[in-house]
Amino acid sequence: QVQLVESGGGLVQPGGSLRLSCAASESIFDIHAMGWYRQAPGNQRALVASIASGGRTNYADSVKGRFTISRDNAKNMVYLQMDTLKPEDTAVYYCNVKGVYYSGSRYEGFNSWGQGTQVTVSS
Repeated sequence: QVQLVESGGGLVQPGGSLRLSCAASESIFDIHAMGWYRQAPGNQRALVASIASGGRTNYADSVKGRFTISRDNAKNMVYLQMDTLKPEDTAVYYCNVKGVYYSGSRYEGFNSWGQGTQVTVSS
């Protein structure tokens, strides 16, 4: 399976910025879509932003104009730049990648999740 490793979470004051990164393992043949989700205590996991293979992006209404998703296809990485952070952005953030990888004997589809990184916005 494809492994994802996230980094970049932490504690930041309201109005501050953080950049999340997610790296996928090298066995990927093709990536269809990459995205970031978040889950706050007592809430379901919800989409924050996604980016398709052609570069088209989609954002939750609550983060439009403040968050920017981007990807580096050569490095199999996806980023989430978070600006003007608010306390309500506090959550565990997960990256998600869908695509095709080579298992050593055949090509297979995958839908992988990162381990999650905590983002806390508080003064």
